[in-house]
Amino acid sequence: MTDLDALNQDFHHYDQVRKTHTYRLSEHDSDQFDDDYRIATLDLQPFLLGNARDKARFAESFGSALQEIGFAVLVGHGVDPVIYDDIHDRVVELFTSTSLADKMRFRAQRHGSVNQGYFPIEQTSDIHPDLVEGWVWCRRAFDVAQQRDAPFRAEDYWPRVDDERHFRRLVLNHEALFKPIAQAMLQGLGCEPHLLDRALDGTNFGLRLNYYPPVTEDQDRSGAGRLLGHEDVDLFTILPAPRTDGLQVWNHRSGKWVRLEAPPGSIIINTGDYMQRISNDRLPSTTHRVGKPRDGSHRASARVSFPTNVYLREDEILDVLPGLGPPHYEPIKAIAFHTRSTSKFYGDGYAVEST
Repeated sequence: MTDLDALNQDFHHYDQVRKTHTYRLSEHDSDQFDDDYRIATLDLQPFLLGNARDKARFAESFGSALQEIGFAVLVGHGVDPVIYDDIHDRVVELFTSTSLADKMRFRAQRHGSVNQGYFPIEQTSDIHPDLVEGWVWCRRAFDVAQQRDAPFRAEDYWPRVDDERHFRRLVLNHEALFKPIAQAMLQGLGCEPHLLDRALDGTNFGLRLNYYPPVTEDQDRSGAGRLLGHEDVDLFTILPAPRTDGLQVWNHRSGKWVRLEAPPGSIIINTGDYMQRISNDRLPSTTHRVGKPRDGSHRASARVSFPTNVYLREDEILDVLPGLGPPHYEPIKAIAFHTRSTSKFYGDGYAVEST
């Protein structure tokens, strides 16, 4: 573990896209906040169901929001909010009723690009003692269409096999949004909207469950954060709006943090390193973290979130999209790009070189 005053630039040599700003990984009394800035909330329904003009209007607004700060909030996405309520309760139950010994049977291990499985509290990464327990499942952990070497066995991934079908419902609802969201992003950049359609067919993803237990007095005084400042290593992330405050987003234009509050039932979208790379830095991989809510509820209440990170298959080539100017980056295979970046969290031996 590193110290609580560590800076992101201490680890810049792992980054596979340009990140020039400097911030402390954890919250600090000197942090500045812009409480007047509002991240755009947009209605996705016109893009899903509308005509060409509706789609173009949404894509322009969506693209502008993402180029501005890398985040947007979407309503009208078509996912029943009852699903989110159910998943919230199941996350709480999973973390609070499963013994540590049972959790550790599924301790996170590397599967291709992604570290999949259970992460104990303060062990989300090797570089910071985050006050969160995590659990990550990729496509292989769900009974969904994919190539397999052996029949699917839920017990290989889940402490309670019945949980797989419940979380699969969330996965399938989010997977139906992968292409529309990517198409809107590309159209907002002025690119052909369907450039990634083939790559997103059956692509890999990471469903991450985060359980932030109440913070003890000692933890509160220590200066540790609930989740360190970071950028997502993916195309984009779909995050159902959490019930509890704490999500903070770095505004690279003002150099201040923005507290993101999203309406219940909405989804928060942010672009990640894959997308910054292929968009030639047009869509930033924006820094964000989970801090302590201003009302002090972290000392008595748990926090839950369950983002879906959208990846490309490991053998895909990340190349700057056509029409976005002279490339800032050379083509690279996704597995090499991904694992070089996440070596920051898991150690230098995690990186896989492209062949």
